Amino acid sequence: MRLLAPVAALLAVHGASAQLHQLAVAAGKMYFGSATDNGELNDAAYVRILTDPNEFGQTTPGNGQKWQYTQPSRGSFSYSSGDQIANFAKTNNMILRCHTLVWHSQLPSWVSSGSWTKEQLTSIIETHIANVAGHYRGQCYAWDVVNEALNEDGTFRTSVFYTVLGESFIPIAFKAAAAADPDAKLYYNDYNIENTGAKQAATLRIIGSIKQAGGRIDGVGMQAHLIVGSTPSQRNLEAAMNSYVAAGASEVTYTELDIRFSSLPPTAAGLRTQADDYATVTRACLAVDACIGITIWDFTDKYSWIPNTFPGQGAALLYDENFSKKPAWTAVSTVLAAAATGGPGPSTTLTTVTTTTTTGAPAPTCTAAKWGQCGGDGWTGCTIA
Repeated sequence: MRLLAPVAALLAVHGASAQLHQLAVAAGKMYFGSATDNGELNDAAYVRILTDPNEFGQTTPGNGQKWQYTQPSRGSFSYSSGDQIANFAKTNNMILRCHTLVWHSQLPSWVSSGSWTKEQLTSIIETHIANVAGHYRGQCYAWDVVNEALNEDGTFRTSVFYTVLGESFIPIAFKAAAAADPDAKLYYNDYNIENTGAKQAATLRIIGSIKQAGGRIDGVGMQAHLIVGSTPSQRNLEAAMNSYVAAGASEVTYTELDIRFSSLPPTAAGLRTQADDYATVTRACLAVDACIGITIWDFTDKYSWIPNTFPGQGAALLYDENFSKKPAWTAVSTVLAAAATGGPGPSTTLTTVTTTTTTGAPAPTCTAAKWGQCGGDGWTGCTIA
């Protein structure tokens, strides 16, 4: 790929220190982005990095567009949390991915505990989406229409939606979203679908069911909440993405990437492995034309959701708690720079940095399904026991 002149000049001066979004665009991708959440926007040092247009060109609201915030009681809609981040994205010329319309978690009790007929729950889904997606019409590049509908074995997760409507709740939601925001790309989003296997195969069936029902699905979002040393191979990552395209998705993207340590503090060798894992994911996206970009689930360990959900684990992001770039940042930028210049990918030889270790707060005394909360820092509901 021919490198854009300003980027070529920047690389000539600074080498692989050129910034992530700028390099991703030069390499032919739409964006490199970071999720955020409302409370974090009060942190001036954090905001300075997030709003650097060369570093991040896209953002996703971690929580503010979820059902518990947007329709906390039936027929009562509130958009203040979501609007703050939508307006932030607009002010800073960032692509906005909107998240999420139908999810089993972070549902107000009036939805999850109701005794609904099929007709009633269909109307509730359609009304919710018409209002929420309609409110943000024209602002969202994409919507995660349905989030995390599958169990690990590829069966459907038990939820109020599946219990009442069966699999049909998914095409119902996609049709409603297409009507409410016709120009937004419509995504199915889930974790552990980055690799080939039962859950990936079930995602293919979801794509087919939406299309068979006359709905539109544009993309598959792979959350990519990964573990250091257990990241799938580049070949398998590419195979999963290509399977979604072959099934009828026009694009794919990594929507919530983080790669966590199972124990803390990370060692120098662990940081090198984490860097290699981030490089693998980045190379896989670069190798698949339909992969439009990468979103990390916030950029700094200071605001990672992981320590509160998985006590004793974390250090999953590209910046440490003090906003210092980690070896993983160097790995990602080096891979992107190589793609932008048409050079070979790096053999990862990285300088380690000192990181600050956090101890997660004790988990609430309640139980949720594995990965039942992928919403970002600030979620106070039930997490992994």
